[in-house]
Amino acid sequence: MKVKRFNAIVIGTGQAGPPLAARLATAGQNVAIVERKLFGGTCVNTGCVPTKTLVASARAAAVARRAADYGVLLSGPVGFDLRRAKARADAASLASRRGVESSLRENPRCTVLQGHARFVARDAVQVGDDTLEAKRIFIDVGGRARVAIRGAAEVPHLTNASMLALESLPRHLVIIGGGPVGLEFAQMYRRFGSEVTVVEMRSRLLDHEDEDVSIEVQRTLEGEGVRVRLAAECISLAPARDGVAVSLDCGAGDPTVTGSHVLLAIGRKPNTDDLGLEHAGVKVDGRGYVVVDDVLRTSAPGIWALGECNGHGAFTHTAYDDYEIVAANLLDGEPRKLSDRIEAYAVYMDPPLGRAGLSADAARKTGRAHLVGERRMTRVARAVEKGETQGFMRAIVDAETSKIVGATILGTGGDEAIHALLYAMYAGATAKTLTHSVGIHPTVSELLPTILGELRPLV
Repeated sequence: MKVKRFNAIVIGTGQAGPPLAARLATAGQNVAIVERKLFGGTCVNTGCVPTKTLVASARAAAVARRAADYGVLLSGPVGFDLRRAKARADAASLASRRGVESSLRENPRCTVLQGHARFVARDAVQVGDDTLEAKRIFIDVGGRARVAIRGAAEVPHLTNASMLALESLPRHLVIIGGGPVGLEFAQMYRRFGSEVTVVEMRSRLLDHEDEDVSIEVQRTLEGEGVRVRLAAECISLAPARDGVAVSLDCGAGDPTVTGSHVLLAIGRKPNTDDLGLEHAGVKVDGRGYVVVDDVLRTSAPGIWALGECNGHGAFTHTAYDDYEIVAANLLDGEPRKLSDRIEAYAVYMDPPLGRAGLSADAARKTGRAHLVGERRMTRVARAVEKGETQGFMRAIVDAETSKIVGATILGTGGDEAIHALLYAMYAGATAKTLTHSVGIHPTVSELLPTILGELRPLV
């Protein structure tokens, strides 16, 4: 067995590991970076890149079916070729994956190893027949879909990863889970042409959002023909002649739904169970996430955890921010912290949901007085002109400081327009600052100063 010594070891090549390895290399350090499977992590291979490429295909199909509304006449019904859509998504993933790998291999201070890294000591990991040693080790191993549901071992089922391998449309796709992943696939495959049923154990979809968001999202999905079953408290799977039977135990409606395919979208789990963390003294919480402090240090000196495996955000942008926090503290002398981060994300349905900071419900729970400004998308000129008037926009303002503390934009362009308020929040801007700004007409963002000028008490 060979022992190889480095200044730093990076385990995993998700959205935090590669840029950190590059920064450390630029600082003159010799870095080993280990990848057990596909370069680029979830985002590149089974997340953002392929799924949002498919979302774009689904939107194109939906717009084509509405072509006559815009005065565009098509001959014959709109068809869909999943193989061609999949090929486009695969090509996007492959290009991104190759870009990550080549950038690492071309770096003269980076040693790239492929294999399963396991800790054998606080400062050492084993990869195949090699033992790598370093004073600094960075864990960026990501996560995977949870499949812990009764009967899952007895029937064929899909996850967000295996869904991407499908080359023919499911006749009836049953999706268990009414969160962002489940809903994106639900609308996508309904637009592709599949019959789709969403099963959610809670009383509403996206139950971490404000209730009116959940209602609007459900209305949109059902308007496109997606069936929604809520309050399914005792979900289980069993073989059926025509596919998989999903038992719901709902208070109303058929207690069983049979689908040709079943997608489990019930959450994620970190890839930490086979890293030998106990040999390094790295603590994990009850769900397996690595416990970190405000600058991403683990319980073991010299070891950091970044990305989804630390439980502080399962997003590409939060993983990249983890890299920036570590690099700022170690290399730049800048005291950046996790607690400086404002929660922000999007759900890539159509129309998309953009979220930043506090929801209305979360603002109420703070015990502080807040103000709220709202506007339906039916009163946004850009949305009317595009013929996409579903949804609304909302801004939350602290009544005492007048600072913007939260925003929700559910509507056309919401995933982009939300950034105007997110960046204002980072800048510490007040509502008055934005009300005095002049936006471009016609856009969605131009109405943000308007709603901030029409604030009322949040009750």
